[in-house]
Amino acid sequence: MILGIGTDLANIDRISATLERFGDRFRNRVFTAAELAKAARRKDEAGTLAKRWAAKEACSKALGTGLAMGISWRDMAVGNLPSGQPVMHLTGWAAERLAAMTPAGFVATVHVSLTDDQPWAQAFVVIDAQPGPGPDHAPLP
Repeated sequence: MILGIGTDLANIDRISATLERFGDRFRNRVFTAAELAKAARRKDEAGTLAKRWAAKEACSKALGTGLAMGISWRDMAVGNLPSGQPVMHLTGWAAERLAAMTPAGFVATVHVSLTDDQPWAQAFVVIDAQPGPGPDHAPLP
């Protein structure tokens, strides 16, 4: 079952200007150390961070909260599987919100898709829940 859907579109030039204006203050407020390390290795740091910004916005929408209900930017972190597929890791209040919206006996998964085409970065987040291990369900294979 779908628990939430969110999308966001970020302007890469706007993120670049914010990086120039606020530097590490902005970086450290919004992004995790792992996200910053990945972006620093990329030719287009602003584009990499803009995609992650959009993913965090989209995730907060999928959680049904936006960023106004106590979720910290750093409670949502975008990583990558070895295949390159992006994944969203939730901690803190974001993880608590996900747990609260997940029905008993189900396991939630946050799916994220990222794309960019200068000057735009876009993200889609879908949160779904599938029957999972628990007293009401047999373990999944």
